[in-house]
Amino acid sequence: MIDFFKYNTNQKPEKGSFLISDPYLNDPNFERTVILLCEHNVEGSFGFVINRPANLLFNEIMEESGGFDAPVFVGGPVQQDTLHFLHRDPEMDGGVEILKDAFWGGNFEELMIWINTKKLPVKDYRFFVGYSGWGPGQLQEELDADSWIVANLADPSLVFDVGAEELWKTILKRLGGKYNMVSNYPSDPRLN
Repeated sequence: MIDFFKYNTNQKPEKGSFLISDPYLNDPNFERTVILLCEHNVEGSFGFVINRPANLLFNEIMEESGGFDAPVFVGGPVQQDTLHFLHRDPEMDGGVEILKDAFWGGNFEELMIWINTKKLPVKDYRFFVGYSGWGPGQLQEELDADSWIVANLADPSLVFDVGAEELWKTILKRLGGKYNMVSNYPSDPRLN
């Protein structure tokens, strides 16, 4: 018998993994979210919610950006007064490779020059306020409680090319099997 509420995927979280929230995760910060893990080790884990738009544009945060109106996402509940970025631009100095051809951060001065000279390939960048973080062992506790489904898909197009509204469902469908069913769970089962 298949236990549809047990998510053990046999996939272990690692840098570049996607964490897909349980459809009924009782935390408004992470309801139907997808997190890209940028680091995972014995000291803890951190990443960015990649499908939660902030209803904010880059030029509203950085006035010196000359009207650069790229959307900004809520990366998580930690330090929401910080600005971070993911990109697939190997020309950006200082980026840390998270997935093949997907990087976290880089030289912020260079970023601002590219923005102000209109040389930044917007489709290859995602900007975030705040991040998602876990202390030592905390993420494993949440995985053991089936709060997250781990997907090691190694596909940067999921970060940059799939719309925020469809991402949670798209990744679950890509995992197939019972996860395809999970992707169709209603947000509020009382409305079913």
